[in-house]
Amino acid sequence: MSEHAYSFDVIVIGAGIAGAGIAAEIGAGSRVALLEQEAQPGYHTTGRSAAVFAESYGGPLVRILSRGSRPFFDQPPAGFTDTPLLLPRGFLFIAREDQREALEALADQPDLSVTSRRLTPEQACEHLPLLRRDYLAAALLDHGASDIEVHALHQGYLAQLRRHGGRLQCQARVERIERIGQGWRVHSQAGVFEAPLLVNAAGAWADQVGALAGVAGIGLQPLRRTAALVDVPGHAGQEHWPLTIDIDEEFYFKPDAGRLLLSRGDETPSEPCDAQPDEMDLAVAVDNIERATTLDIRRMHSRWAGLRSFVADRSPVAGFAPDAAGFFWLAGQGGYGIQTAPALSRFAAARLLGRDVPADLADLGLEAPALSPARLQPGGR
Repeated sequence: MSEHAYSFDVIVIGAGIAGAGIAAEIGAGSRVALLEQEAQPGYHTTGRSAAVFAESYGGPLVRILSRGSRPFFDQPPAGFTDTPLLLPRGFLFIAREDQREALEALADQPDLSVTSRRLTPEQACEHLPLLRRDYLAAALLDHGASDIEVHALHQGYLAQLRRHGGRLQCQARVERIERIGQGWRVHSQAGVFEAPLLVNAAGAWADQVGALAGVAGIGLQPLRRTAALVDVPGHAGQEHWPLTIDIDEEFYFKPDAGRLLLSRGDETPSEPCDAQPDEMDLAVAVDNIERATTLDIRRMHSRWAGLRSFVADRSPVAGFAPDAAGFFWLAGQGGYGIQTAPALSRFAAARLLGRDVPADLADLGLEAPALSPARLQPGGR
């Protein structure tokens, strides 16, 4: 390898929750470089998450990964963090009459029976007094849901990486990637890095990183979502309200630091970028929420946007590229990257290092082909 390059066993591109998680889980036996294009890790999607853990949220594969993550959230490894990673919240799905079928279909999923139960409209209004009774036709409460302390989780992974002797390099935007023998050379703004294994955990930029390496893309589509914090009138116990979400994700809202975090649940196609909030999306969110509740929203204290990136089947991608030895995809987590991070990080690290799927995840039904990028190729799976 080049004497002018920093030499590692694994290079991970992207220091959001995905990159930090796999870099930490690779362990002390490998020299790991974690490269981040921004001045601080987690600047984009990780730092702009609604931060909810709910085993009922997402498709079947996401729900498996969430269930596999629960033990870590409940009892993180010794020394990982002094902060509880989960704070009880509750997750309330609501439906109008024309949406009843969609809610019933979700409620009938067998894996939801442990933490979720159907509510009558009257019961839903008891959990959230500001709901309009004449709006509701059906509801489902996931009483096992929680808020996630995203910063503590992310920083815990980065601290674990450092304890294992890994290197976090910020302001290291990748400019060029080339194949060198059996390994990879990454030219970045912070210098040149070489390793036999390269992990692409670049979030919304993952397909661009793949293209720099000459690897076939996975069809990743970043989708912008806008959110805001608004005032709410004083209600007794409002800090304990559940996160409330329309079954078709036309809106959601939850208490946050004495205010209400809300979103339309928009998914606007976007190029990878520093996403900015859209005023029309916020106006639609307010209108939708006011129709479902007694809220009269007059003031927004802050607004922001983030990118949630999906592939065609809306499941994560974690596995070696079929067309490039040593190039490992870890992308497409969509809006579920935080709540699935513990299980997905362990799965990805095991596969990267040539190990079997962790036994507890295999027992939940997780199989490597379901996450492999090969499934996205013509004739895949």
